[in-house]
Amino acid sequence: MSTPGVPDAEALRTRVRELLPGVRADLEALTRIPSVSLDAFDQANVEASAQAIADLFAAEGFAVEIVREGGRPAVIARREGPPGAPTVLLYAHHDVQPPGAESDWDSPPFEPTERDGRLYGRGAADDKAGIMAHLAAIRAHGDALPVTVVVFVEGEEEIGSESLPATLAAHGDKLAADAIVLADSTNWAIGEPALTTTLRGLIRVVVTVSTLAHGIHSGMFGGPVPDAITALIRLLATLHADDGEVAIAGLRSGTAAELPYDEARLRAESGLLDGVATIGRGPLLDRLWTKPSATTIGIDAPSVDTSANTLVPSARAKVSIRLAPDEDPLAAYGLVKAHLEGNAPWGAHVEVHLDDQGAGFAAHADGPLYDAARAAFADAWGHPPVDIGVGGSIPFVAAFAERFPDAALLITGVEDPDTRAHGANESLHLGEFERVCLAEAVLLRRLAGASRVGDTGPGMADVGSGQPDPDA
Repeated sequence: MSTPGVPDAEALRTRVRELLPGVRADLEALTRIPSVSLDAFDQANVEASAQAIADLFAAEGFAVEIVREGGRPAVIARREGPPGAPTVLLYAHHDVQPPGAESDWDSPPFEPTERDGRLYGRGAADDKAGIMAHLAAIRAHGDALPVTVVVFVEGEEEIGSESLPATLAAHGDKLAADAIVLADSTNWAIGEPALTTTLRGLIRVVVTVSTLAHGIHSGMFGGPVPDAITALIRLLATLHADDGEVAIAGLRSGTAAELPYDEARLRAESGLLDGVATIGRGPLLDRLWTKPSATTIGIDAPSVDTSANTLVPSARAKVSIRLAPDEDPLAAYGLVKAHLEGNAPWGAHVEVHLDDQGAGFAAHADGPLYDAARAAFADAWGHPPVDIGVGGSIPFVAAFAERFPDAALLITGVEDPDTRAHGANESLHLGEFERVCLAEAVLLRRLAGASRVGDTGPGMADVGSGQPDPDA
């Protein structure tokens, strides 16, 4: 290859293209492992996934270990670069979401299938393609790895990374790096690369509404006596104003980047039905990336098929609240709890508990790492990336920012607006995947020439803060 520190993008492009059949075969093998990390699923598959990944990196000359700190298995791998070269940490996760009903899929969720240039399967994109993008970049350099590479592949990102703080405490010295590349995000569009510079935070709360000591006959007492389901519905409705704006007083809001994004694109990407209006106020990207949202994601109550003519005494719901990137999750929980308790209909008894929380993230997107990344993306796509926010929450980013405050964090990924991560027919655009692999290979070589990749100055990123609440 060319002089060290000077990327030879065309040589790497040729090498990545040569490697892609093998990379894809390994990706398909990983996708066939149903590594769902939820307790209700067979955790032997998560163990098998970790071992398969460990074997892949060991085959590339990495020193590999599988670690467990009270949670699912994670893989840590390390391979030394030239003396004095920067150290780059590459992150991804190997656990996946449940597939849902197989009838919703056009092909079996754990049998990777290509259609129209996309590879379909649960985890084919989120995030086993992230793992294989790292491996492709490493393989592209062969025996001449230009930087020291540390790989961390987590096994419980899809269930909140509960053991990540313990893992970082126990193994943080092994993961210390000048730059951290977190491959678990998305690009702006097919052919339009992006760097993710903001993430919303998250709290999930469980609210229980009770109106009766026990169930009673709906005919004998219906009218003057309120049932818990109706009371719960009325309480949940107070989370929004009539136009859908979140009505929880005190939550922070921010302003998103100015990028072309109209309602037609939102409708196409989200599958919003004809005639259904968007909700909330302000620019769409503000509503998607930097303003709070409130979504009811589950309700415990008798099902339609099993219901009786009874006034239900108690019902509960889980509500997902997305937060502005700089919002403190525990401060937000206090506001949400106060709102729900203060709006109890008809004097119903309301209990609110924190189920989960994660801080947001806002990067100061400048410095050598971002310069190198923008140049690498330009080499791969033919034009530089745009900076985007993501409305979803990735709590591990804040954990890495807190544990490694002097490292530069780069959030990238393999997804696109039609990936449908977490949904049926999740897929990976194979053409974009090749560009992602090339961009990371070039990035590693560019970072070898950066004098101090982590030198972004004080306050590299702003994250929310907070510790687990005793109600969790």
